[in-house]
Order: sequence, then structure tokens, then C-alpha cells
Amino acid sequence: MYYPQTPPYFMLVAGLLISIASGTAFSAVLKETVGDWYKNKSTRSISKLQGFDLQLPFAGICLGSCIFLASGMCIFGFTPLIAYGMATPLVLLSAVLVWVQLRKNLAILESGNTRAFELDGF
Repeated sequence: MYYPQTPPYFMLVAGLLISIASGTAFSAVLKETVGDWYKNKSTRSISKLQGFDLQLPFAGICLGSCIFLASGMCIFGFTPLIAYGMATPLVLLSAVLVWVQLRKNLAILESGNTRAFELDGF
């Protein structure tokens, strides 16, 4: 049985803080990008976000989430190899699904169908 000397509480908090900081940056960059697109609709396509400005904070969210999940698993007794081996594919799969959904939502916004975002109908 594996017994760590000290559970990785610091890494748990660090992963959480990395995710929160990156999420705040992601939100700000996304709001700025959508705001710029709304002012100049004909200059570029918002659904084709390939810029490094948006992908870097998103990668930070993914990295922080992976550290947070793996550290939490280590606290409950998993070895770091197993914890990161389970957390990494889970975070990567979630990241791909979120990124695809974000691009679909931006394409809907670009097409002018903002009624798809109204939650009052549900």
C-alpha cells in the first residue's frame, strides 16, 4: 500500500488557483473578442477563434484542473502516476468537448440566432 509522507494539499490549492486565474483571463479575453466582433461584424469570423489569446487561458484552465483532480486523488491514497494517468485523459476529453461546444455557440451567435441562447423558453 502506498502512503505518502505529506498529502499534496499545496498542489490541490495551487491547481485550484491556477484554474480560477486562467478562467478569469479566459472570460475577459472572450468578452473582449465578442465585443470587438460585435462592433465590427464584417472584419472577421468569430467562430474561427484560432488565436493564441484565447487558447492560452483555456490551456491554463485545463492544466489547473488536471493538477487539482490528480492532487485530490493523491490525497485519497492513489499514487501520483495513477492519479495523473486518470486525471489527464479526463481533463483532455472534457477540454475538447468544451472547446467544440464553444465554437458551435459562437457560430450560432455569428449567424444572428440569439434566441438559441435564451433560457426562458425551457
